[in-house]
This record gives sequence, C-alpha cells and structure tokens, in this order.
Amino acid sequence: MTDATQPLRLVIFDFDGTLSDSGSWFLSVMDHLSDRYGFRPVLPEEVEPLRKMTSRDVISHLRIPRWKLPFIARYVRKLFGLNTDKVHLFAGVTDMLAAIEAMGIPLALVTSNSEANARAVLGPENAARFSWWACGASLFGKAPKFRSVLRQSGIPPEQIISLGDETRDIDSAREVGIRAAAVLWGYAEPEAFAHLNPDLAFATPADVVAYVAASAKVDRQP
Repeated sequence: MTDATQPLRLVIFDFDGTLSDSGSWFLSVMDHLSDRYGFRPVLPEEVEPLRKMTSRDVISHLRIPRWKLPFIARYVRKLFGLNTDKVHLFAGVTDMLAAIEAMGIPLALVTSNSEANARAVLGPENAARFSWWACGASLFGKAPKFRSVLRQSGIPPEQIISLGDETRDIDSAREVGIRAAAVLWGYAEPEAFAHLNPDLAFATPADVVAYVAASAKVDRQP
C-alpha cells in the first residue's frame, strides 16, 4: 500500500461509473455489441453476478477475445458520443467536485472514454474544474495515462489519490504508486474489490469530500 499519511495534492477521477452513472446505458447496448462482435450476450440473471466479478473475469465470462477489445472500445466511445443526453452524473458529484476545487486541491480525469464524451456529460462548469485530462485509455492501459498526469502535474505519486469503480482502476493506480481508492456507488459491487484491498473505499461523494478536507487541513498545518 502507498503512504496514506502524505498530504494530498491531487485527486484523479475515473469517469464512467465514478462520476457518470453510465452503467445502465452500457447494459442497454450489450446485446447490440454481442451481435456485432460475436461474444456471449448478458442474460438478465447474470447482471448482478457480473457486478461482483473483476474486469478480467467479466471479459473471460463473456468470451470476448482480447484482440477485439480495442475495436469494441472505439465503437463504444462512438455510440456513447451519440447518446450523451441519456447519461447523467451521480447525485452529489457536482457538489463533490465544487467542494474539492474550493479547497484548492486540483483535479484530473483519467478515463477509457473520450474527452469529448466526458465533457458533454460533465457540462462546461464541471469540466472547467479539471486541470489535466488523460482520456481514451485502453481497457487495461490506464497506467500510462496516470504517468502522463504525473509528468504534467509534477506532483509525487504518494501525494495523489485515484478514485475508480473497477478493479482495473485499482490495479493501474497501484502500478504507478498512487493511492488507490474504490468508490462503492458505481457499477461494481464491493465484493469485486475485496481481494485487491484498496487503500480506501468511499460509500458516497460526501465521504470523498470529508477525506480530502481532512488531508487538506493536515497539509496546511504549520
């Protein structure tokens, strides 16, 4: 685990399932995707069990060949861009982003989605709160995006926290030495994170604000 006693100077957010409540939309296009790319459809009774699986286990369960993943991701981003009006932010996200910004802690976004899609759902006011964007990551390629934010910000990894709703978010943050936190309001169930033992877990956006506030207070002590 990373050193959680270090003062926090940057918060990195995932987008889908962390800021945006896009899980229902993704499920709505799964049949179309399975027909187009030839993998197993998601049966209604499988939805809840899949939420307890890791990202890699879901791909294995649906029998999606790894070589198809970049093509599927590119197509999903395109579909998403045509349906941004159907995806909304989770309750409390706007207040959370505003509160962290007001503390003087910068924000970054690292996502597999496109920057255009993220901006469309966030809206201009929320999008303007982010200092760094690293978008279009491959499904298991977020670590290079995290490294890009590290280079651009110049902030040491031990003073950064990353928040995501999938096991791959935890894996990638750990790979670059960033504090790895799980948000429990997204698509994945807490059981999916259990074996990864994230550094932190947050049940609500308000819990994130409280944690960042406590860290900011420590940082400002003489």
